[in-house]
Amino acid sequence: MSEKDFEIVCAKIEDKKEFLNSISQEIWKMPELQYKEVQAHAVLTCALKRCGFQVQKHYFMPTAFRAEFCPKKDVGPTVAILLEYDALPEIGHACGHNLIAEAGLAAAMAVKAAMEEDNEIKGRLVVMGTPAEEGGGGKIQLLELGAFENIDAAMMVHPAKVTNIFPRTLCNIRYAVHFKGKEAHAGACPWEGRNALDAAVSCYLNIAQLRQHIKPSWKIQAIITKGGTIPNIIPSAADMEVHMRTPTRSELKVLRTRVEACFTSAATATGCEVQFRYDEANAYENLITNKVLANIFKEYAERLGMEELDPHKLPASTDFGNVSHVLPSFHPAYAIPCKDINHTKEFAEAAGAHEAQGPTLLVSKAMAMTTLTIFRSPQIFEEARRVFEEDVSNDS
Repeated sequence: MSEKDFEIVCAKIEDKKEFLNSISQEIWKMPELQYKEVQAHAVLTCALKRCGFQVQKHYFMPTAFRAEFCPKKDVGPTVAILLEYDALPEIGHACGHNLIAEAGLAAAMAVKAAMEEDNEIKGRLVVMGTPAEEGGGGKIQLLELGAFENIDAAMMVHPAKVTNIFPRTLCNIRYAVHFKGKEAHAGACPWEGRNALDAAVSCYLNIAQLRQHIKPSWKIQAIITKGGTIPNIIPSAADMEVHMRTPTRSELKVLRTRVEACFTSAATATGCEVQFRYDEANAYENLITNKVLANIFKEYAERLGMEELDPHKLPASTDFGNVSHVLPSFHPAYAIPCKDINHTKEFAEAAGAHEAQGPTLLVSKAMAMTTLTIFRSPQIFEEARRVFEEDVSNDS
């Protein structure tokens, strides 16, 4: 542990806390949906450029970006700090991505300050803006496009109701289901029709009944997105969206078979046809937390006053899980003052409140110190890589 690094990191973030909060507030006040984060992209890239980073706007996609700082070219490991900034429909930043962006920016500024103070620190710092986490799989697309090539480790933090430094998120896939029936006059001759809405409702009930017979760690969410036009026409088309989550890929295969049976049996019972497909390219992997890196973060976070309140699984999914299957990574959740969980109006309000700033700056400092520890200790990075390879092998 470098005490000088610690002092520089803390001083830099405290000195810039008003600026950092202003960035968070700009993003929070104008929530933007997946792949449409135009303002957030502009605000963050402008801030990074102002802070002396080399910035690539529109990195592989319109609202992604990459910023770098590397005083010694091609020396030491490359560490990426990831930022998110997309919001949810209707309820805005109910997952606190404005705070994720602030935390990543703060950590990056602090790491840069320490590297400028001591030219013996060897490493390349990458700040990557990743759009569309809320269902769009932005990180998955960036992985496929090569954005993570030559990056040795990645990290980010996520606000939540509780603190969990070693969360285990779930795999997640999404189905689009379409039932095709036959129109008929609902009053004069309904027997001539085939009710696609009935098929969708039957499917929904099938799924509801299935939930009793699956593991508690398996999750199924379903909504009917289309069910007809007016009541006096038998609906000829109905659509559903169905999400499935499990702790591992092998469990997901089992659950898929059972849920697909819900689709087909509903169609058979109502005399309709069914078409379904899952978005294979946008499937979220479970999170593999690199214990070596997460333990370094934990050490600094605890020194700064954090207490881990909930060491259990996080029943959610993230496209950062896909990153964690490719390189050593960690993604701790940290508590902000809020009685409700993510994806609620109450959490959106908490993400914009002043009370969220203290915890956010704390985890920013811990992330910065973790990055600097990697840069200063090649043996730690090698150990992180060894553990990563073991974890990926055991997870498959």
